[in-house]
Amino acid sequence: MGDAAEGLIDADARLQERMEELEESRKAARDRRPRVDPEKARALESLRLAKTELQRQFEATAHPARRDQIAQAVAEIDRRLASMN
Repeated sequence: MGDAAEGLIDADARLQERMEELEESRKAARDRRPRVDPEKARALESLRLAKTELQRQFEATAHPARRDQIAQAVAEIDRRLASMN
């Protein structure tokens, strides 16, 4: 019975070592990924969504003055996106 218990203890130790190795490899993989500023990512996504909405409005609008306003707004968003990248 003693040999069986030693086998279980050895298997448990090997399992624990493997779990630690996996955790270390996950931690190393997280450290290699580029760090993303969440505030910048939020701002970029917000600008992209605004641009999409303005382009939809541009296509649906027939009045020349409003189309001009929308075109200027899209150009401003493009400038902001370019400055953030």
